[in-house]
Amino acid sequence: MVSQYQHLVDLNDYPVSWWNKIVELGEDICAHPQRYTHACVGKIMATLFYEPSTRTQMSFQAAMIRLGGSIIGFDNPATSSVSKGENLKDTTKVVSNYADILIIRHPLAGSAKAAALSADCPVINAGDGGHLHPTQTLTDLLTLKEEKGRLSDLNIGLCGDLMNGRTVHSLCKALSCYPNNTFTLISTPALKLPSYIKDILRASGCKFREVSSLESVIGDLDVLYMTRIQRERFSSEEEYLAEKNTYVLDKAKLKKGRSDMIVMHPLPRVDEISVEVDDDKRAMYFRQAKYGMYVRMALIMTMLENQAPTKLLKGTKHPNYSCNNPKCITNSEQYLPKSFIGSGDTVECEYCDERMLLEH
Repeated sequence: MVSQYQHLVDLNDYPVSWWNKIVELGEDICAHPQRYTHACVGKIMATLFYEPSTRTQMSFQAAMIRLGGSIIGFDNPATSSVSKGENLKDTTKVVSNYADILIIRHPLAGSAKAAALSADCPVINAGDGGHLHPTQTLTDLLTLKEEKGRLSDLNIGLCGDLMNGRTVHSLCKALSCYPNNTFTLISTPALKLPSYIKDILRASGCKFREVSSLESVIGDLDVLYMTRIQRERFSSEEEYLAEKNTYVLDKAKLKKGRSDMIVMHPLPRVDEISVEVDDDKRAMYFRQAKYGMYVRMALIMTMLENQAPTKLLKGTKHPNYSCNNPKCITNSEQYLPKSFIGSGDTVECEYCDERMLLEH
């Protein structure tokens, strides 16, 4: 299916040169915010937040306000027609008639692509379940550029819930496209990085190692990217409690890190970074949140200025098959075309990247 609009569902749908353009514009906005105060006067942004958010939602709202635009939307589906049973297609179709650009966060993987299929304006993915979070990745790229001065030749340590962490998935995919980056994956066996992301790292020629101890590797890192254990992604409280508090960055552990290492976190944090770390000059997570506003300003401007046709579904439709991922949007929104990428018996769902075998 071809949409007449340009969307941001997955950062890897765009070349690295496009990412760099967004980051460079974000840098200019950081340095000269007054130049952009009227960039979106008369434009309306709609925010459809089907699950809780503080930073992502408010940074998008602040970004549009600072650009001179206006905002509509909801931050709780219980206060919208979703509570009456309205499907994603109808909500998206209606709200996109009122807005010039639409931002969606949803608990199911592939929801942003599903929304883009029916939207009558550009759609930006603000997080689709445990799948992807491209605007957080742009935030992270701008943070790295500002605080480390480069996006290549980095040893990046990713610690915590690497299985469900959509920010981790998006960042790995993005940084694998820059030269000489290596990844240290720190997690318990139950929360390892998904295989499809590791395959992307291998295909890009990136070196990576999987370890369970933060203390043993922190001294090697240029960047430590902490993540919380995501309670909402577990099927039971018992499973969550078994992983909770496994990794906590405190002053004692931080002392083992290099003086030029930076600590990042997509936030919110629970207890994985002690508050005593906040005053360390290497702690970048609050500054990182501010960079998120600037890069979203850059993204909104770019998406509104450069609208172009986007081919959303590129795979083969298999109407008689269903995605194996119970958290895929196609399993709750039954009207969506079942599209899979790949040849032979092994394919990937085009919405959530879940691999599956086609039975004959």
